[in-house]
Amino acid sequence: MKNIATKSVHDLVSGLLSSAGVSPEFIDPLTVLILFAIIALVSYLAFIAGRYILITILTRLTKKTTNRWDDALVNHHFFRRLANIIPAAILMAFIPDIFRDYEGWIQFLTGLINIYIIFTILLALDSLLNAVTDIYQDFEIAKTKPIKGYIQIIKIGIYFIGGILIVSEVIGKSPVYLLTGLGAITAVLLFVFKDPILGFIGSLQLSANDMVRPNDWIVMEKYGADGIVTDMNLTAVKVRNWDMTITTIPTYQMVADSFTNWRGMHESGGRRIMRSVKINMNSIKFCTPEMIEKFKRIRLLKDYIPEKEDELKAHNERYDIDSDIVVNTRRQTNIGVFRQYLLNYLKNHEKVKQDMIIQVRQLEPTEYGLPVQIYCFSTKQAWVEYEKVQSDIFDHILTVVPEFGLKVFQNPTGEDFRALGAFSEQKKTNDN
Repeated sequence: MKNIATKSVHDLVSGLLSSAGVSPEFIDPLTVLILFAIIALVSYLAFIAGRYILITILTRLTKKTTNRWDDALVNHHFFRRLANIIPAAILMAFIPDIFRDYEGWIQFLTGLINIYIIFTILLALDSLLNAVTDIYQDFEIAKTKPIKGYIQIIKIGIYFIGGILIVSEVIGKSPVYLLTGLGAITAVLLFVFKDPILGFIGSLQLSANDMVRPNDWIVMEKYGADGIVTDMNLTAVKVRNWDMTITTIPTYQMVADSFTNWRGMHESGGRRIMRSVKINMNSIKFCTPEMIEKFKRIRLLKDYIPEKEDELKAHNERYDIDSDIVVNTRRQTNIGVFRQYLLNYLKNHEKVKQDMIIQVRQLEPTEYGLPVQIYCFSTKQAWVEYEKVQSDIFDHILTVVPEFGLKVFQNPTGEDFRALGAFSEQKKTNDN
């Protein structure tokens, strides 16, 4: 039917041109051009109608539905790109009949249309994959298993196949012919796609081992990264640092190098405080009876001091120890009472997480004094609030140190040397 209609139109146009006095040698070429123009116009009108149906009507329908997938397809122009195939399909159907006496033109135009159709299909598939990515983000699993890297791998494969098909159309060879010669350029392809290949392997390992997820806080000192993961794709992981700069890390380097992921801290509900205050060892001593009486009046020690005194007294009496020699007996020290005070203080602090480790311990003495370390977890994880809690705790600690007869160690300052000089001068004056 199509061939008959084309032949009828061809004869009609040829007759009109002949009646118009056109030279016989130009009648056939002009007829072909006129028929091609008519088909091109029909294709364009079909394209307009197809876009109206696929885009305008479908867009209105998608707005009335509650489904997320149809909105994603519209937003990524999937239907718009599909509509671009309509004119190409119409031209492809009529070109062999219009140019039946011009074999070379049939091959040339058919090749161009095939390339156009392949390219249009590639763009439509790209839109479809983008829509799939958007739809996947709505699922809870997307927070722990991102698929952006896998989608990019699929896109690379699709565009690679599309490129093979387009090249085969240009050179007029079968795609199989190109694939058989692909081994000769494998090394070049591996070099060109080195980063995507390594990135794909890295993405698989990151995902399979659940090493990092979007919105994780990571620290990778080698790349100056210290912040929140905002994006993960085939070739790079983007980190928004706390100073609002962006660090881009190659995906495969996340596997090759070490980094710190603070996800466990967020999941625990607490953030660690581990800081020391250094005590001047010259201020450490046994507690005197006056000090014991003073400590009993401290609210956080009112139960501890009597219990400890009873324990030490029972021990000394059990072994009939001569209390006149200080080193024979067990006695409380100001540093020991200070440690217990800090432990009770932390256990009664409303912003210290009580179901996690709370510890006050001595570290190895150094030339800078005896470090007394606070180890606990703040209930506040946000940076600003966490620092405030930590600072409040150490404000209190540094303030109460003298109450236990202790001194905080710090290196001598210019003021100390001036005081020492003034003391020496005063001593000389007094001696004279």
